[in-house]
Amino acid sequence: MRILLVEDDRRLAKALSDALELRGYTVSHAPTWARAYELGDHDLVLLDLTLPDADGIEACAAFRSASDSPLIMLTARADTESLVQGLRNGADDYVTKPFRMAELDARIAAVLRRSRPRRSRPLRLPGMEIDSSSRRVMRDGESVHLTPTEYALLASLAQAPGAVVTRERLLIEVWQTVHRSQGRTLDVHMTRLRGKLPGLVETVRGSGYRLAVERCSGVS
Repeated sequence: MRILLVEDDRRLAKALSDALELRGYTVSHAPTWARAYELGDHDLVLLDLTLPDADGIEACAAFRSASDSPLIMLTARADTESLVQGLRNGADDYVTKPFRMAELDARIAAVLRRSRPRRSRPLRLPGMEIDSSSRRVMRDGESVHLTPTEYALLASLAQAPGAVVTRERLLIEVWQTVHRSQGRTLDVHMTRLRGKLPGLVETVRGSGYRLAVERCSGVS
């Protein structure tokens, strides 16, 4: 499993690289966004939001436009707006500095689990097909591009089409947590998912979300 660590603090990068390699990962280090671009695609990216040659939020967007690999933000920014902007621009998750390796381990495991295809028969709904083996989603004959996290959320909703799936269940299934701090992360990803599947994902106030089966064909 290859990880690209984009971090300009060389001492931190060395410590993180050593710790990740002890856990069995192959780590490439890039101190700048330009160098990260040169190193090419990896199985997962850890991206510091404070880089000497690029804005971290813009780097998230640029990365997501070119790759489907999971991306975790590493940030000292505690303000909600920065985190939300990063998630909106394609990051799958974030870890706030300073952090424990146990926390980073858990976040890495969660995003990798979401990105791995699971072999099973495609789920077919009116006007829509969800193929878990390829993580491909088709709606009305057209492919819908989803990030690993967006796909994981849709797959959770699709387990019970038309039924309300609680926020707590989604947090457990996708992030393996019920911690309220992840609630905002859930909301941002659901907003992105609704934007890609207009009218299909409904918010049930005070409860959670549901897949509106009657709208899968695009008919309101």
